[in-house]
Amino acid sequence: MMAGDDSVLEDLPPSAKLVFKVLEYDGPLTQKRIVEETMLSARTVRYALERLEDRGVVDEDIYFADARQSLYQLTCEKDDAGAEADAEAA
Repeated sequence: MMAGDDSVLEDLPPSAKLVFKVLEYDGPLTQKRIVEETMLSARTVRYALERLEDRGVVDEDIYFADARQSLYQLTCEKDDAGAEADAEAA
């Protein structure tokens, strides 16, 4: 994780940090899959996703396989920043 990410996550609750890490490694995922992966309650996952969305690090999209659900993934800005850092390091 980059130093910029630490500052975004540092004052978030542990549940939000866990959801972030799960999305970082396994995303994009539905809320139901996040609940299964983290073993947190659905309510806790909803709260964590709201906090992460407020910080602009998670995007919510339509899950085309089942439109009743949403698909959550880390924002493109984070991925772009990582690519820029890799280019600078080279």
